[in-house]
Amino acid sequence: MSVPKSCTILVAGGGPAGSYAAAALAREGNDVVLLEADQHPRYHIGESMLPSLRPLLRFIDLEDKFDAHGFQKKLGAAFKLTSKREGSHGPRGYSWNVVRSESDEILFNHARESGAQAFQGIKINAIEFEPYEEEYPNGEKVANPGKPTSAKWSSKDGSSGDIAFKYLVDATGRIGIMSTKYLKNRHYNEGLKNLAIWGYYKNNIPWAQGTPRENQPFFEGMRDGAGWCWTIPLHNGTVSVGAVMRKDLFFEKKKSLGENATNTQIMAECMKLCPTIGELLAPAELVSDIKQATDYSYSATAYAGPNFRIVGDAGCFIDPFFSSGHHLAVAGALAAAVSINASIKGDCTEYEASRWHAKKVDEGYTLFLLVVMAALKQIRMQENPVLSDVDEDGFDRAFQFLRPEAVKKFTKEDVAQTIDFAVHALNNMAELDMDIPEHMINGDKEGENGVTNGNNGAAKTAGLASNMEKLTNDEEKVLNGLRILGKAAPGGTLADFEGTAIDGLMPRLEHGKLGLNKV
Repeated sequence: MSVPKSCTILVAGGGPAGSYAAAALAREGNDVVLLEADQHPRYHIGESMLPSLRPLLRFIDLEDKFDAHGFQKKLGAAFKLTSKREGSHGPRGYSWNVVRSESDEILFNHARESGAQAFQGIKINAIEFEPYEEEYPNGEKVANPGKPTSAKWSSKDGSSGDIAFKYLVDATGRIGIMSTKYLKNRHYNEGLKNLAIWGYYKNNIPWAQGTPRENQPFFEGMRDGAGWCWTIPLHNGTVSVGAVMRKDLFFEKKKSLGENATNTQIMAECMKLCPTIGELLAPAELVSDIKQATDYSYSATAYAGPNFRIVGDAGCFIDPFFSSGHHLAVAGALAAAVSINASIKGDCTEYEASRWHAKKVDEGYTLFLLVVMAALKQIRMQENPVLSDVDEDGFDRAFQFLRPEAVKKFTKEDVAQTIDFAVHALNNMAELDMDIPEHMINGDKEGENGVTNGNNGAAKTAGLASNMEKLTNDEEKVLNGLRILGKAAPGGTLADFEGTAIDGLMPRLEHGKLGLNKV
C-alpha cells in the first residue's frame, strides 16, 4: 500500500501523541493518514507512565492490550529530594513501566487497527499553506500562518510525493515542524536547560525489597543539588537508571573529573550523590552504553491554528521528573481529536475549536510546570524547607489529579490542593535568603488572580513563581497559569476533559459523537 494522494486528516508523527490522535479520529469514521519517519520498533527513553494514562487508553479500547502485554506494573513511585526527608508515594492506582519500543509500537498498530492508514519510514519535509478566508486573529495560544493544505514527504526507500489534507496534527516530537520551521515560536526555559545521561543495568537490588512497594520506580535528588537520578524497573529484567542535571552543572562535574571523563564515570559520580540508588546498584551490572541527550524544557506561544493542531513534544516539554511527557502527549492528542471532530461536525467554528485545543494543552503544561519548578527548587536548596509543611511531607495532594479516576472526577478541591501545594512551596521561599527583583513582586493586587495565600498575596506568589528557576521568559505564563487553574464554575469540576468549559465549550467524549458542546 502506498501513501495516498489525499486524506481528510494527516497526522505527522507516529509516537504516542500521533498514534493516539490517529486512533481516536479514525474511530469516529474520519479518513486519517498517519506518517511516521522512523520504523517501529524504535528505541525511545521515557519508560515510566502515570496512572492517568489508563482511562485515556480505555477511551480508545487499548487499556486491555497494555495490561495483557506484560509490562512491569507500577503501583506508585517514590521521590526523595533531600538527604533528610523521606520520599513520598506517588498517586494511588497503577500504571506501567514500559519498554518504549514495545509500547509505542502497540499504539501505532492500534491506530491502524482503528482505521487509520499508517505508514512507517515516511518523513514530512515541507508543508504548503494557503490564506485562511475566515476571521482568525492571532493570540490566545493560537496563530494564523495560513491554512496547511498539503505536505511533501520522502521515504527511506527513495520515493517521494505530496499528500493533500484538510486538517493537520503535528506530532513530530522535538523536531516540531510547525513550531520550529513555520511558526518559529518555541521558547526554552532558561532555568530548565538540563542534560540527561542514562543506561540499563541488571542484577540490582529492588527498591523497598520485602515490602508491598518492592521494585517500584524511585527518584532521588543529588546531595549536591545538581540534579536528580531515577531507577525504573522494566519487564525485560533490566532497570533504567539515569541522571538529570542542569547543563552548566553537568559540565562542571565533568571538568572536575578530568578532560577525558566518560559518561560512565560521570554516572558513577552521580550515584555517589544519590546514596539510596547507589546502594541499589552496588551489585548491578551495566548492560548498555551510557547514553546522553539534552533535556531542555520548552513551550510555545501557540499550539493550534486554522486547521492544524500541535501535540506532545512537538509543542512543549517539561523536565521528566514526574513522568509528565507521555501523559501530556496523550491528553493533548485527545484534545486534538475532540477539537478537529468538533470542527468537522460544525459544533463550533474552526477558530473556536482550535483555540479550545490550544488552551487545553497550555493548561496541562502549566500545571506540571508549577509543580516541577517547586520540586527542582527543593533539590537545588536541599536542607531548606521549600516543599515541607509542618504536618505533611510529600507530594500526594499535589498529584491527586493523576489518579486513574481523576480524568472524569477532577474537582474544584483537587485543583485547589494542587495550587496550594505550588503556592506553599513558592511562599516558603520568601523565608529564605533569596534575591528577588522588585519588578517581580509588583504584579497583581492581592487576590486578583483568584489565589490567596494568607500573608503574601497573589502578587508576591506570582513573582516568586517566576523566579523559581530564573524563568524570566515565563513570568507571565506562570501568572496566567494560576489564573486559569484558579477559576471555578459553580458546582462544576476543573481542568478536566468532562469538566470546566473553556471559552464556553465542553468536550463530548462519546464514541461516534466526539466533539464539543456549547454551554
